[in-house]
Amino acid sequence: MIRVRFAPSPTGYLHIGSARTFIFNWLYARRNGGTMILRIDDTDLERNTEESLNSIFEGLKWLDLPWDEQYRQSERLALHKEIANSILAKGLAYRDFTPPNVGGSEKDDAQHASGAWLCNPGQREIPREESDRRAAAGEKFVVRYRVPRDIAEDVTFTDAVYGEQTKSTADIEDFALLRSDGTPTYHLASCADDIDLRITHIVRGQDHLTNTFKHVLIFKAAGGAPPQFAHLPLLVAPNGAKLSKRIHGPVVSVTTYRDAGFLPHAFMNFLCLLGWSPKNDREVMTRDELTQLFSFEGVNRSNAVVNFTEEDPFDAKAVWLNAELIRTMSVEDLTAALMPFVPVDHAKMLRITPLIQERIRLLRDVAEVADFFFADPKPYDPAELIPKKGDAAMAARSLAKALEVLPAAEFTHDGLESALRGASVELGIKAGQMFEPIRVAVCGRKTAPPLFGTLEVLGKETCLTRIAQALAKLEIK
Repeated sequence: MIRVRFAPSPTGYLHIGSARTFIFNWLYARRNGGTMILRIDDTDLERNTEESLNSIFEGLKWLDLPWDEQYRQSERLALHKEIANSILAKGLAYRDFTPPNVGGSEKDDAQHASGAWLCNPGQREIPREESDRRAAAGEKFVVRYRVPRDIAEDVTFTDAVYGEQTKSTADIEDFALLRSDGTPTYHLASCADDIDLRITHIVRGQDHLTNTFKHVLIFKAAGGAPPQFAHLPLLVAPNGAKLSKRIHGPVVSVTTYRDAGFLPHAFMNFLCLLGWSPKNDREVMTRDELTQLFSFEGVNRSNAVVNFTEEDPFDAKAVWLNAELIRTMSVEDLTAALMPFVPVDHAKMLRITPLIQERIRLLRDVAEVADFFFADPKPYDPAELIPKKGDAAMAARSLAKALEVLPAAEFTHDGLESALRGASVELGIKAGQMFEPIRVAVCGRKTAPPLFGTLEVLGKETCLTRIAQALAKLEIK
C-alpha cells in the first residue's frame, strides 16, 4: 500500500508552499487508496514553538483534508539512536571527537582539524577499539556517515518530477547522523522515521532535492530500499525570489487566507494550479476531480509564481477561484461560511445572502457589500440622491412619494415592486429615476443589491426612517 507523509517543522506558521506539499501528498494517497501520515518534525528544540504548532494544525484543519495517522518525531528519539548505532556498528559511520567549533556549522566542525570540507581524515581513521574506549570514557563525539572516499561512487535515484539524479560521493561530505549531545540530525531522524513508518513515496519541495543523495545513503546503510521521491517546484514571489516568511510576511501564511475569507476548497484549487495542471488545462475543479486528475506527470519543473503586490497581497487567480466557488454555493452553505464575518443572526443572514452572493469575492467582502443591513448607512453626500437624468426636485418628489405609498405596501418583493412602479407612473418619471434616490437613501450608495429584495429584508420601519432622513437632507440642501 502507498504510504505518504507530510512532515512540517513547528518553527513558524504554516507556509502556503508547505500546504501545497500536504495537498499533493493527500491527493496522491487518496487517488491510489493509500495512507496519509502527518508527522511533526519537532526535534529542533531550540526553534520549536507551541504557537507554530498550533498554526500548523489550524491551517491543516481549515483545509479540511483529514489525515490517517499522526506522529511526533520527538517521541521517537530512541528509534533514531538505534538506527544510527546500527549504521555505526556496520562500520558505515564513525565517531568524530573533534572539539566543536563554537558558533560554527557541522561543516565547520569537520574543517576544524584538517581544513578539508568533505571529512576529517584523522577522525575517520581512529581504530574502532580506541573509538569505543574514548566514547566509554565520556568524551563527546559526533556520529558521521562514512562516505566512500577510496573510490568515488555515484549515488543515483529517479525523481518522479525531475527524472534521474546522480551525484558522486566525491562531492558529498561526511554528514552528521547524531550531534554531540546525542540528538539526531534532520537527515537521520527523517530517514529513520520514513523507514519505520514504511513510507513508500516522499513528496516534498525541490529545495530538498540535494539532501536526497544523503538520504539514499542512509536508507541503504540502514538496510532499507529508498522510497520513490517526487520533488515539487518552489513557490516564488513576482520578482523570482523564493517565498519567505521573513521577507514576505503574512502573505505566505495559510491562516492569512483563511482570515481574509477564502474558502478552503477554493484555496486548495489555487494551490494545486501552482506548479501542476491537468492535461486538459482546466482551472476550476472539485475536490473529487482534483483527486482523480492528480499525477506527478502533471507537475512542472519550473518554479511557480504567486502574484501579489504591496497593495494587494492576494493572487488575482486565487480571488477569482474563490468568487467562482461562492457563486456555486447553496444559500445555506454560503450563509454558514459568512457568519463569522457578520454581526447578525443566522435567520437574517439567510435573507441577505441571496442579495449579495454575486457581489462578493472573499467572505470578508460581506462587511463592506452588506454593511447597511447591519447598521445605518455611512454618511454620504446628498448629491448622491439625485438621479443621473434628473435634479434635486425630482429626487425629493420620489422620496416623498415613497413615504406616501410604502406604509400601505406589502413588504414583499412583488408588493414593493408594484407599489413603487405605480408611484413612478403617478409622478410621470421613469422607474429608474425614482428607484435611484430610494436606493441611496436606504443603502447609502448607488451601487447596491437589488432594490426590492433589499427593502424587504430591511423592513418597513427601517426603510421609512432612512427615506425620511434622506428627504430631510435634500430639503436642507
